Amino acid sequence: MKKLSLWISVIIIALSANACKNNKHDSVSKADSLNKVKDTTKSLSIAVDRVDAEFTVKAASGGMAEVELGKLAQQKGVSKQVKNFGAMMVTDHSKINDFIRALAVTKNISIPKAPGARDHKAIGKLAGKSGKAFDKAYINSMIDDHKADIKLFETAAKKCIDPDVKSFAVKNLPILQEHLDAISAIKDSME
Repeated sequence: MKKLSLWISVIIIALSANACKNNKHDSVSKADSLNKVKDTTKSLSIAVDRVDAEFTVKAASGGMAEVELGKLAQQKGVSKQVKNFGAMMVTDHSKINDFIRALAVTKNISIPKAPGARDHKAIGKLAGKSGKAFDKAYINSMIDDHKADIKLFETAAKKCIDPDVKSFAVKNLPILQEHLDAISAIKDSME
């Protein structure tokens, strides 16, 4: 009971301090902050270390952004290829996101409920485009995002300690590479 009271007190203090110093509401920052509090309280038997938690938070935020961008591509895309790729993003990243949420629960990792500020900005930027300009911007964004995602997941596959988190990274690398190959082929076919 004392551990639970300590845990609740630590979270309340951390959230209060974070709210006072940062009025900007960014779900990724909030999740990272909660995970840092967890990481500093080893006596509460936290399941994963900081590297594993940070990877999980970034993967969750990125996955949610991919779903939102995929929906946007289905609505605003002009090319059938872009619309189909957007549908694939929604399907594949929704499955990945479901797994991330389950993994986060079992590992006691706080993940964001929405894409982070950087991802939200990218979504807003693409939402403001239409026609062929949207298709071109979406394709370039997906290429850049998937290159960054592959790098993130490769690093996690090497550096994460928790076997379940590491396995998640390894298992999803081929899917991300398939996405990069597919969007690169779409770009090549449109040039």
